[in-house]
Amino acid sequence: MRPGRGLGQNFLLDGNLLDFIARASGLEEGDEVLEVGPGFGALTEKLLIHGGNVTAVEYDHRLAAFLRKKFAGQPLKIVEADACRVDYRELFGVRPFKAIANLPYAISTVFIARILDGAVQPRTMFFMLQKEMGERLAATPGSKAYGALSVRCQLMYDVSISRIVPPEVFYPAPEVESALVKFVRHDRFDLNDGIGKSVSGVVKLAFSQRRKQLGKVLSHGSYGAENVSAAFAQLGLPLEIRPDRIDVEQFYQLGKLLKKESQL
Repeated sequence: MRPGRGLGQNFLLDGNLLDFIARASGLEEGDEVLEVGPGFGALTEKLLIHGGNVTAVEYDHRLAAFLRKKFAGQPLKIVEADACRVDYRELFGVRPFKAIANLPYAISTVFIARILDGAVQPRTMFFMLQKEMGERLAATPGSKAYGALSVRCQLMYDVSISRIVPPEVFYPAPEVESALVKFVRHDRFDLNDGIGKSVSGVVKLAFSQRRKQLGKVLSHGSYGAENVSAAFAQLGLPLEIRPDRIDVEQFYQLGKLLKKESQL
């Protein structure tokens, strides 16, 4: 079998790095683990050795068949599906789980957005991603990498880059550096009762025109100029501020206020 370029398959070969991923992910005996894009099962094997009960989502039917044979009798469930379309609440129910994967780069943005918008989220995630993608997710206000996905992710997770990884540890070697990125779930923001949807809507609209003044962008949306002005005044923010200068806490408060004002 050859890696499918259209599927973004780059298989991780380095045994020491695979051991590091299993350890640094915080995997403990008996943990429920979601792995996306297991490939030939190099990381899967390490996750099983460290005591994980692994559910692996694999799109390539050739690899799914290979994995079923290779790991027969072990605590591994193979789900042959598109990871961006799977209902993870249906898959895990109320059981807490962790997500650990060498994510196929072609789906990483869509998959992470799907996780954030889903009915359930992993307690922790530990992903191999393109370095640029990792920097986006962990970015802070004022940086070029800071954007809508940075904010949406950090509303739910503390995000940090654990290690930069060179292309040589993959087959085939990608043309870019990679990064191991750790996500730890937090509960600093109450995203229930439509608040999460409201905040996400504000963030997406804000960064759709990131070079423009945020007050104008939001006023031209569905919130109304008066509501936007009142919310900015309450938070002590100038209407002229650009979205990449607003931190996660401020976006959260802005989303709450605009949701409240829109209901009056």
